[in-house]
Amino acid sequence: MSNVGTGPGPITPDGSSVDFYSLLRPGAEPDLVAQVTPPGGSVLELGAGVGRVTHALVERGFEVVAVDESAEMLARVRGVETVLGRVESLRLDRRFDTVMLASQLVNTVDDRSRRELLGSCARHVKSGGSVLIQWMPPEAHDRWHVGMGREDGDVTITMAAVEQVSPGIFHATMRYGHGEDTVWTQSFASKRLTDDELAADLTAEGLRLDRFLTEDRTWVVATTI
Repeated sequence: MSNVGTGPGPITPDGSSVDFYSLLRPGAEPDLVAQVTPPGGSVLELGAGVGRVTHALVERGFEVVAVDESAEMLARVRGVETVLGRVESLRLDRRFDTVMLASQLVNTVDDRSRRELLGSCARHVKSGGSVLIQWMPPEAHDRWHVGMGREDGDVTITMAAVEQVSPGIFHATMRYGHGEDTVWTQSFASKRLTDDELAADLTAEGLRLDRFLTEDRTWVVATTI
């Protein structure tokens, strides 16, 4: 299944709506980064999108480099260095206090791509630094069902369709609504990873699963081996 999106405005190759993501608030991510990054430290944000989290990190005094493969997304990022390119092949020849990989990118169904994503994290984190990874833990996958969702300000986010098409592989479609008549959809595939599988992939790229940073286990801290 290829990731696809529908709705008004530009849609990126992974199905993300630039206009929709511009409506979202930063959420808890800045607080999580602050827990693992020294004050004023450097942060490499992989898959930064429109700067939803980037701008909040800058306000807190962090030095941020924002990376994304979408020029339309990066055009909305302000006040930081931006890098247009794929996370998997990124080579900046410098290292950061914290590398953040959000949006459950590690749940890709392509095992090689997952290793490449984690390899990029390992290449860019300082010794003693932190890799902050958002993932979909196995128990969260098990709770997926049509109709589940949440509100983010005046935006509604609802799972419109979900199917386990093979053991551990899910196809899902999210519906995003704003106001009375603005709707986007994003369809994607996701792999149900166990803790051991995630830890093994981290180890293969020279990283160690250090701890879960949140009670729901959706944020993982990894360190260099």
